[in-house]
Amino acid sequence: MISRFAELFGTFKINSGEFVFLIGKTGSGKSSLIKTLYGESILSAGNGNVVGFDLKTFASGDIDQIKNMSALGFKTLFDLYTFPRPVVAAISGHAVALGIFVVCCCDYRIGIDGEFVVQANEVRNNMDIPVPIMEIAASRVDKQHIYRALFHADPYKMSDAVSAGWIDEVVSSPDDLMKRAMEKAEDLATLGHPMYQKTKEVFQHDIVEKIQSNLPNPSDSPSFVSV
Repeated sequence: MISRFAELFGTFKINSGEFVFLIGKTGSGKSSLIKTLYGESILSAGNGNVVGFDLKTFASGDIDQIKNMSALGFKTLFDLYTFPRPVVAAISGHAVALGIFVVCCCDYRIGIDGEFVVQANEVRNNMDIPVPIMEIAASRVDKQHIYRALFHADPYKMSDAVSAGWIDEVVSSPDDLMKRAMEKAEDLATLGHPMYQKTKEVFQHDIVEKIQSNLPNPSDSPSFVSV
């Protein structure tokens, strides 16, 4: 059905912060498209990527391409997680699959109250969570929510995601998001440097060692992909 959607509409792109209405007749592929963006389905034709990962590469069976893309993805998350200055995430919609792990890498995370969902859905999609990502997530998620959030892959509303540790705060409307994010960024920018970096390194030391020892190289087999 996604291939049919691509034939009808060609290339499309949804940028961060944009809100899109998807309208169509029954059977036109609306649900299939959404499931693909959520990572619950794989493209049968055409090309697509979410948060930088080419969905069709995972379905191609090309082990070398999958390894290379996976290794680069892990390295990007690691670099973001260990960045020496505070990183503020302004979450303008859902944060699902790799999206929520990107959020976990940031120092302060702001979402919008409403119907948006936060979910690490890997286990529900018959995938394991690799060590580097698990370590990052487990360092941010409240211990009381580890089983629900990571093992059971439960979805959280944005308002509930704060107590779970997925995010730090919510704003009431999209109009408030960037204003609040900039306020927080300006505040965190006043923190002393390199004192912030050194404090962060002390806290992350054991986590970083475990992540580094499990970062995949292109020659490694990616344990989180079924091909």
